[in-house]
Amino acid sequence: MAKKRDYYEVLEVSKTASADEIRRAYKKLAIKYHPDKNPGDKEAEEKFKEAAEAYEVLSDDKKRSQYDQFGHEAPGGFGGGQGFSSFEDIFSHFGDIFGDFGFGGGRARSRGRPSPPRGNDLQVRVTLSLKEIATGTTKKIKIKRQAHCGTCSGKGGTGVATCNTCQGSGQVRQVSQSLFGQMVNVSTCPECGGTGQSISNRCNQCTGSGLERKEDTIEIKIPAGVAEGNYLKLRGEGDAGSRGGPHGDIIVLISEKKDEFFTRKDADLECTLDVPITRLVLGGTVRVPTIENEVKIKIAAGTQPGRKFRLRDKGLPHLNSSGRGDIYVTVNARIPTNLSSKEKSLYEELAKLQSTQEAEREESFLKRIRSFFN
Repeated sequence: MAKKRDYYEVLEVSKTASADEIRRAYKKLAIKYHPDKNPGDKEAEEKFKEAAEAYEVLSDDKKRSQYDQFGHEAPGGFGGGQGFSSFEDIFSHFGDIFGDFGFGGGRARSRGRPSPPRGNDLQVRVTLSLKEIATGTTKKIKIKRQAHCGTCSGKGGTGVATCNTCQGSGQVRQVSQSLFGQMVNVSTCPECGGTGQSISNRCNQCTGSGLERKEDTIEIKIPAGVAEGNYLKLRGEGDAGSRGGPHGDIIVLISEKKDEFFTRKDADLECTLDVPITRLVLGGTVRVPTIENEVKIKIAAGTQPGRKFRLRDKGLPHLNSSGRGDIYVTVNARIPTNLSSKEKSLYEELAKLQSTQEAEREESFLKRIRSFFN
């Protein structure tokens, strides 16, 4: 049995594609592989059904959320979408899309009154410190968004009737001929804005839109381990739709505040620690700050500058999984610049001793060379 392809790959969209992008991508593929354009082509038939299956899942918020988490192994499975057994099943299920194509065959279902349009998605950006990323946090932010009008309850007014321009469909169509036969260009009705309804007595508060702008404070719970470029989706928290339509979503974009001490690499943290040169020579312990507290690491005598130490499980938590990253500490020698007279005297004494030892080593080396050639 062939391995089932990723639904996003099938529709040729990214995993962050909006509902509108998914719809447009499906429509493009459905036109390309439509049975009226590819009679008797089995490969086109399979691609047509595959695209319908992918769209059936990704166009449904709940199913898409499950698919994003579990893939094809989602609880209960998707089992090939709704189990489309024939083209008629697909045409029946997605008649609102196929009705736009202008293909024959009587396959598109009749249109009812369109649903009120969905509100716009909103984007907000949240900047987090490394501490907040490590522990997770809750942020309260103020946003301005469209809400349903309190005066008319989002209806836009009174005296609601079917739009005379589009006859309640919310769309106007222009028919044209092409190489592929009759094509239909569909656009939103300019009179009713796609609602399919006209209002004789418009609300004075919202002038018929059913919307009013409000400022609200929302609470965003951010899990530990997020990174720059991650985003959260707050479903149903965006702008309200006109004429009582559903709310859009809020997309929360994550940014990281640059840390003064640590550099992040996935869940690992890296830092450089300046250590007194005497500590590297003689050995000892040094204190290293971590996200939660300080830890001590042991420095062996004779440790060279540039040596890297690893602190296991002291880094950032992995997003949506157990375990943590590590901290990598690189030690550098701290060279003193302002010496007291006593310190200077001791360094001079050490320099004399090292100079004498170096001279003795050079003389010993030269003796071995001379002995070799003689």
